[in-house]
Amino acid sequence: MREEIIFQMKSPYRDDFKIRSFRFGEGKKTIAIVGSLRGDEVQQQFICSQIVKNLLELEKNGCILPGHEIMVIPSANHFSMNINKRFWAMDNTDINRMFPGYEKGETTQRIASAIFESVKDYKFGIQLASYYIPGQFIPHVRMMNTGYQSTNIAKRFGLPYIFIREPKPYDTTVLNYNWQVFGTQAFSIFSGDTSNINKDTAKITWISILRFLHKSKIINLPMHEGYISKTISDNDTITVKSDEAGILYALNGAGDEVKEGDLLAKILDPFTGQTKCQILSPASGTVFFAHQKPLIHQNSVLFKIIIP
Repeated sequence: MREEIIFQMKSPYRDDFKIRSFRFGEGKKTIAIVGSLRGDEVQQQFICSQIVKNLLELEKNGCILPGHEIMVIPSANHFSMNINKRFWAMDNTDINRMFPGYEKGETTQRIASAIFESVKDYKFGIQLASYYIPGQFIPHVRMMNTGYQSTNIAKRFGLPYIFIREPKPYDTTVLNYNWQVFGTQAFSIFSGDTSNINKDTAKITWISILRFLHKSKIINLPMHEGYISKTISDNDTITVKSDEAGILYALNGAGDEVKEGDLLAKILDPFTGQTKCQILSPASGTVFFAHQKPLIHQNSVLFKIIIP
């Protein structure tokens, strides 16, 4: 393993801000794995730490196949993580909205530039991403429909679902999109949780990445085949929103099978505890996403359900 500092910045408090990368193997730039770009992505950083731990052991045992280099960047925003903020601590900007970056720009633009310069020449790219709404997903691979994506390659992860979505204008500034435009086969992995460490979904995720490395002939680590992945899009899901604001009392979580008319959750009055409204499932299917925050606003997304 070779540890490098790909970005460093003086800090008025404590230690300097440093972004570290860990490289394994030697040869062609084969795969780059990027962890938390946001300060609340604790699950994503934990998964990256476990990948580094596994790769150390694999390298020691000679299981990284010759001619391949693997890079892992576990964290790019630990300043914000230290103070429990999602975005950059100084100006509240999002590093994952600054790609491909600008080395002479604002701080988050310079961070994005340093990261992208380090990872843009790799054949494969994996980002451990998070959703803008706090909640739990079924672990899955997500790609944008840029014309460069490959669902066949994504099946190597062996995760239950491959989610393809249409890019929006603001997506042109995220890591995944720029990776694809510059010729990297890029995948975003949603590992279930964000600000909490879920040991079960975390293990599913890092095992899926090791499975991808094995099936891509980068490491020699025979393992279980995983799921036969199903490709879905927004057209295959139904979004369920809250009719009222209040305390969310959820009765279902990600992965649960529900039937049309099932009670998914209740919205409670925060002062009296009375039920303000009941959230019923509009269709039969599988809960793909479940909101986790206990307090909910009216018209907030509560669930996403995959319909057959």
